[in-house]
Amino acid sequence: MADVTPTGTEKKTDRETQGKKKWGGEVWGLGYTQLPSLLLRAQNRLGLSSAQLNVLLHLCEFWWSLERRPYPSKAVIANRIGIEPKQVQRILRDLEKRGYIQRNPRYNGRAQTSNEFDLTGLSQALKKLAPEFKQVDDEARTAKRTVERKGGKNTFAAAASAKF
Repeated sequence: MADVTPTGTEKKTDRETQGKKKWGGEVWGLGYTQLPSLLLRAQNRLGLSSAQLNVLLHLCEFWWSLERRPYPSKAVIANRIGIEPKQVQRILRDLEKRGYIQRNPRYNGRAQTSNEFDLTGLSQALKKLAPEFKQVDDEARTAKRTVERKGGKNTFAAAASAKF
């Protein structure tokens, strides 16, 4: 699998150009979501069902800046993923119980309009897992370099057996 992680030296416009090339300008022009790959890679480790991950992805799609938390309605999320608002409510409650989100009511005068969603818990859970995933990625990268060098498998086998 190719590493598509931006290097940091890559310009934003280069990433946008690549996105347009992959998805087409018309699709790309409708927007894209900033999302850490670790959320997808660690779905099982986080104990997230497909439905829970789907709801989280939609919350992330509405989270445009750090200062402004997402606040989509349950009906909007339900409509997008083809389930009932009550199901979304149950999923949100489960995510909150697990500490991944926190719901904060939003009001217009006295009436509640929607909930604002704080994803700090999810972010913290991912930060906790990141070192382990990074270590495995680093070890895989080292193993790949080792096997590609002169001596190849013999060098790799010696390095692997010395490690254990």
